[in-house]
Amino acid sequence: MAAAWPELEAAARERRRELALAGAAVAERVAAGGGRLPAAVLALPLLRSLELSGCPALRELGPGLAAALPALHTLVLRGNALGPAGLGEGLGGPLPALRLLDLSGNGLEALPAALGGAAGAEPAAEPAAAPAFPQLRSLNLSGNRLRELGPGLASAAPQLQALLLTGNRLRALPGGLLPPAGAGAVPGGPFPLLSRLEAADNEVAELGADIAALPALKSLDVANNRLQELPAALADCPRLKEANFRGNQLKDKRLEKMVNGCQTKAILEYLRAGGRGKGKAESAREEARKKKREKQQQKKDGGDGEQDELEEASKLMVKVLHISENPAPLVVKASLGVKDVRPFIVCCVLKGANLKPGNALKRFLSMQTKLHEDICEKRTAATIATHDLQLIKGPLTYDVQPPDELKITPLGRKEIKAKDLLRQLQLEAEEQRKQKKRQNVSGLHKYLQLLDGKDSYPCLVDAEGVVISFPPITNSEKTKIRKDTRDLFLEVTSDTSLQICKDVMDTLILKIAELHRFTLENKEDSGSDNESDAFCRPVNLNPGQNIQPVNFPLVVEQVRVVDTDGNLKVLYPSKTDLATVSSLLTVIR
Repeated sequence: MAAAWPELEAAARERRRELALAGAAVAERVAAGGGRLPAAVLALPLLRSLELSGCPALRELGPGLAAALPALHTLVLRGNALGPAGLGEGLGGPLPALRLLDLSGNGLEALPAALGGAAGAEPAAEPAAAPAFPQLRSLNLSGNRLRELGPGLASAAPQLQALLLTGNRLRALPGGLLPPAGAGAVPGGPFPLLSRLEAADNEVAELGADIAALPALKSLDVANNRLQELPAALADCPRLKEANFRGNQLKDKRLEKMVNGCQTKAILEYLRAGGRGKGKAESAREEARKKKREKQQQKKDGGDGEQDELEEASKLMVKVLHISENPAPLVVKASLGVKDVRPFIVCCVLKGANLKPGNALKRFLSMQTKLHEDICEKRTAATIATHDLQLIKGPLTYDVQPPDELKITPLGRKEIKAKDLLRQLQLEAEEQRKQKKRQNVSGLHKYLQLLDGKDSYPCLVDAEGVVISFPPITNSEKTKIRKDTRDLFLEVTSDTSLQICKDVMDTLILKIAELHRFTLENKEDSGSDNESDAFCRPVNLNPGQNIQPVNFPLVVEQVRVVDTDGNLKVLYPSKTDLATVSSLLTVIR
């Protein structure tokens, strides 16, 4: 056996913590071994990450996997032929450290008892057992043949944040995923942290009202199913920001038009109003539109040209420079590794900022802090990083690196490894708590838990190999914004959704435009502290003032994010971007 599996022999000798087995040679050896995971894997107790993918002959994990690999953090078994029985033996015990489990593409028709399959549903009278996967954050069951999910998953993986079910045969959602009332309480309710639910390309004909029982749901994908209606209860999902219902034959054609336009906010408002325009909110919007039309007609009849000029002059303005017009556009290449760590990134270049006068820079930094607290939800939804474009060497790479290899020079600090930086920040946080005699901490110390349990950390690296950003913690002293900075590189990352990145970027550009206007209209020398947050609210102009139009708008340059093969992943700003702030911002395209 040792000769047949040199990878396992090397892993044992070198005391490796990560092991990936894939390819034709591995598949042949698995087939020769009876379609079972090689027993030598169980003699590697230090393993934290194990991958065995693309082996159609792999049908069984074999007994004792959970007991033999207690430190396992990541388990990827993609594209094999594992069934519930073959999985059940290996997952027959708790994996207390497991955070990512990928079982996609196995042709599973049912889940094993350990993952809440029918055999694992406990009678209500029995006391609840300890969770089998207490730390599991991501479960990928895509590309199987599942028709239903057992209610036991909520108890088995109470900390689940992402559940991927694309390409199965599910007929209802949430369906059996949520335990029936009175069937044994799950602390905090079922799936209190589930923020991402993907079930596209199934056979879902019913989206139940109990979807609103998922309090943390931010992203829902049920595209290409058999839905004819959407439940009004979707509007009761308090954190839902991104929803994909395309490819369903909805009866309400107005709703279908919204769905095809990816207007999540409009869809939720429509459902909240009762659909088909019958609700109070819809009637109020129609009344507002009617008044607006009447006002426009009055302007035409009365020739109120002076007021029109005043309103036009008071508008904030940016110009978009398209890729085709830019001789040297900046490109960001996203590596494959970011997919399981922090997959979403949106970038652009903004030119023409003026941070020199008075407190302009102070207001800029204050704005960024407020956005992190508000729209970024304390950096849990997204994180902003701003850089001096002149200090960046492109092209850039969005990548992941192990904590003991990632090096950065954080703002206001010396170069340090990521793991040492987090340890240092943790010690500082403890010291803060002792000095202030309270649990809350400030600054970067508030965000340390966002990287808990990650084997690799996300980073943005320039052409010289220098890490310029380490989201969601800090960016680099090398590209720090200063008073003489004129051109900015803006970056928004998220582990939740691409749309959240775009919404945050829209708002960031609006706020920078507000600062630009404020700076131009208030000729500051040294500035004053009482203006420090003026930028963080819309500028109110006195109609009696003699307003001079701004003839040199800020320029926003498009930036492409591509994959490792050069295929486009996202372009910002596209034609549809900046629409969320269009009432306050004129965009010249």
